[in-house]
Amino acid sequence: MKRTALYLLLLAVSIVILLIVNLLLGSVKIPAANVCRILFSQLSTLNSQLSTENEIWRNIIFSSRLPQALTAIVAGAGLAVSGLQMQTVFRNPLAGPSVLGISNGSALGVAFVVLLSGKLGGVALSRLGYLGDAAMSVAAIIGAMSVMLLILWVSQKVRGNVTLLIIGVMIGYLANAIIGVLKFLAPEEDVKSFVVWGLGSFSRVSGDEMMLFIGLMCVLLPLTYLLVKPMNLLLLGDRYAANLGLNIRRSRMLVIVSSGMLVAIVTAYCGPIMFIGLAVPHLARALFRTSDHRILMPATALCGSVLALVCNIIARMPGFEGALPVNSVTALVGAPVIAMVLFHKRKDDIEE
Repeated sequence: MKRTALYLLLLAVSIVILLIVNLLLGSVKIPAANVCRILFSQLSTLNSQLSTENEIWRNIIFSSRLPQALTAIVAGAGLAVSGLQMQTVFRNPLAGPSVLGISNGSALGVAFVVLLSGKLGGVALSRLGYLGDAAMSVAAIIGAMSVMLLILWVSQKVRGNVTLLIIGVMIGYLANAIIGVLKFLAPEEDVKSFVVWGLGSFSRVSGDEMMLFIGLMCVLLPLTYLLVKPMNLLLLGDRYAANLGLNIRRSRMLVIVSSGMLVAIVTAYCGPIMFIGLAVPHLARALFRTSDHRILMPATALCGSVLALVCNIIARMPGFEGALPVNSVTALVGAPVIAMVLFHKRKDDIEE
C-alpha cells in the first residue's frame, strides 16, 4: 500500500514538474524567472508593471502554453480512463477509446461541417473563425453521441462482447467510408482543413472554451470512479459476476456510456488523439502490478496526464516551426513504451 501511495505521489509531482516545463519550453525562449514573475503577477500589484514590460511573453504563456498544458492534462487523463474502461468491458488488451467507432462518429460530424457545408452553403463553417470552431465542436459531439446511442441500442439486442465489438468496428468502417466520399466531393482546401483537424492538437482550446472543457472533464472523471466495483466484478467473467448479483447488461452499458462521453468531449475539443487510451492502461498495470480498479483508475488518469504532457513538450520543442501533430508524437512516444511493457511482462511470465 505504501508503494502504491508513493507511485501515485510521484506521478502527481511529475505532472507539476512537466506543467512547469511546458511553460518554459517552446519556439520562443522565456527565462524561468520571468515565467514565475508573470504567473505570480496575476495575483499581485506587479500586474500593471509587467503588462508594459513583458506583454508578448504574458500572451504566450496565458494564451498558448498554459491552456495547452492544462488541456493536455485533462485530455490525457480522460482518454486513458476511457481506454481502461474499454479494455475491462471487452477483456481485450487491444481495445481503446475508438474501438466502438465513437471517435469515427466525431470525425463524421466534423466532416459534414468542414467538407459539406461549403458545398451546400457556399462558405465552409471551418473558415468562420470562432463560429466555425464552435460548429465543429458541436458537430463532433453530435456525431459521437449518435454513434454511442446506436451502440447502446445494439447492446440491448446482442449478448456477447465480441459481437458488440465487431459491430462497433463495422460502424467505424462505415463512418470512414462516408468521410472518404465527402473528401472526394469537397474542395482541396476543405480537405486540408479536415486532415489538419484529424491530426489532433491540444492548442485548439483557449479562453472560455478551455474553462468549459476542463469543467466538463472534472465532472466526468470523478464519476468514473463510481464504476470501480462493477469493473472489478466484470474481470471475473460474466457468469461469476452475475452470481455475485451484478447486472451484466446494465453495468456494461454504464461503462460504455462513461467511456463514450469522455471520448466525445475530448475529440470535440482536441480532435482524435490516438494511442494514449490504448497504451496508458498497460503502463499503469505494469507500474502498479495490480488489476484492482480502485488503484488502476486514478493511476491510469495520472499516467495519461503525464504522457500527454510529455507529448505536448516534444511537439513544441524549440527548432520546430509551429508544432508537430500530436498523433505523430503520441505514437512515437507510446509505441516504444508499450512494447517495453509487453516485453517485460512476457519475460516475467517465462521466468515464472
